[in-house]
Amino acid sequence: MDISSNNSYPSNKLTNFAAHSFVLDGIQIASMEGFLQSLKFKDIPIQNHVCSLVGRAAKAKGRNKKWFKTQILYWQGVEYKRDSQEYQDLLDRAYEALSENKNFQRALKASGNSILTHSLGKRKITDTVLTEQEFCSRLMKIRERLN
Repeated sequence: MDISSNNSYPSNKLTNFAAHSFVLDGIQIASMEGFLQSLKFKDIPIQNHVCSLVGRAAKAKGRNKKWFKTQILYWQGVEYKRDSQEYQDLLDRAYEALSENKNFQRALKASGNSILTHSLGKRKITDTVLTEQEFCSRLMKIRERLN
């Protein structure tokens, strides 16, 4: 199943663009895309604002950030190297927090045993804050736990 906001249910509700709210480290987050784009901002108030955004609005907010030049991302005052285990642990915590959202759970369960893919996703960690493999493997791991 190729995950895309342009596809039908449940694929369109598994995208990071979907409005599935969750809380991470006491911060209310409106969508996974808002969280992921917020990582490009060092300033905590701006980061918190980006966390309140959903879908294309979140994507647009982070579009012009040149984080890839340094390969450094931020979460609530902590600096993360993109290729670090600490960053992977942060992604794990974020997806675990998202997995508490009941609508997200329903969509993930509705994907059945499908192998999840994201053809729009990038594959090199130096080019994106979340590769296709990082994204899809986390969803399938959560789905396995939920079933």
